[in-house]
Amino acid sequence: MSMLAALQPGAGEIRATEYLAASRDTVMWGRLPCAADRAVLEIDPGTDVTIDTISHEGILEDQGRDPAAFFAAHGVTRDFVLDDAVALAASDYDRRASDGPHVITGPIAVRGARPGDLLKMTVLETSPRVPYGVISNRHGKGALVGEMPLVEHNVSIFAELQDALDGSRVGTLPLVPGGERSVRFPLDPFLGIMGVAVAGSSRPHSVPPGAHGGNIDINLLTVGSSLYLPVQVPGALAYVGDPHFAQGDGEVALTAMEASLRVTIRFDLLSQADALAEFGEVTGPLAETSEFLVPTGMDEDLDVAVQNCVRAALGLLEARYGMDRALAYAYLSAATDFDISQVVDIVKGVHARVRLADFAGVARGGSSIGGRRG
Repeated sequence: MSMLAALQPGAGEIRATEYLAASRDTVMWGRLPCAADRAVLEIDPGTDVTIDTISHEGILEDQGRDPAAFFAAHGVTRDFVLDDAVALAASDYDRRASDGPHVITGPIAVRGARPGDLLKMTVLETSPRVPYGVISNRHGKGALVGEMPLVEHNVSIFAELQDALDGSRVGTLPLVPGGERSVRFPLDPFLGIMGVAVAGSSRPHSVPPGAHGGNIDINLLTVGSSLYLPVQVPGALAYVGDPHFAQGDGEVALTAMEASLRVTIRFDLLSQADALAEFGEVTGPLAETSEFLVPTGMDEDLDVAVQNCVRAALGLLEARYGMDRALAYAYLSAATDFDISQVVDIVKGVHARVRLADFAGVARGGSSIGGRRG
């Protein structure tokens, strides 16, 4: 196992001046914020915030709701189990059986955010808080319902971080239970959940994603990438959760390599007018990396999710570059990958990777992103 020390609450490097720990008073478990919820932190646009997240794996009821005992069974000593995870699991937090599994840190109010604006969340840093993770397959869940798991009980696979010869860290899984040989795979930490609060007084379930973002599970949202979300309530009330060390597109078993992260996020605002000029009408999550614009589509039917993603990509190309719709459709077919974000969260997700380099030198319509407030 990697010699990475555990990042306990408040300990270790904290990049931003604003720091939000994951405590009983600053998290939601299984539900997402709505307009009726009170912010646990209020910031100005352009502010960086370092946030601790807690993975749900190891603290759930079907795992004993006792992370110290759960991870001890995998050879993890108590000093490598997060104190905030232990405290939450042992608390009186009333997580109903109908709630989702995810631990959500927030919400964070961004001053001046209004419905119609776009909130931009840029990932500046992702630091593993522990040197291990868990990959679970539960009955009635995942891509192969009724076929996997092969045993009667739910299966949670323990995965380790190891130090590679080049100084990087990789994830490892044994080829067979208890075996000495293992498969090694690269780590690309990201947040599965990034979102804004919904209107009304009803908290959404944490599993299905939607126009608010939430559990979108797009593995491109690593350091340097941004997520744009349509603001639905004053202040936006942003939140993060569902930390991953690695995930393949699809996340077929139900979870990927789930493990707690300390992240630093920059929160910016685009006014409604600037958002329309930059991207057209954005009705759901839109991601951006150094290489790609990443429109999304979602639906319980994967075919419809693909169609929604194609429509979002067409609208983006029309608005941003003035591209004829028929020609944009041809371009997407010839040059753009449409990837399955995940198929395990009730509402399935698809995201497109539109190469920015293909449009180098093409003028954009409207005002530039520099017109943001804050």
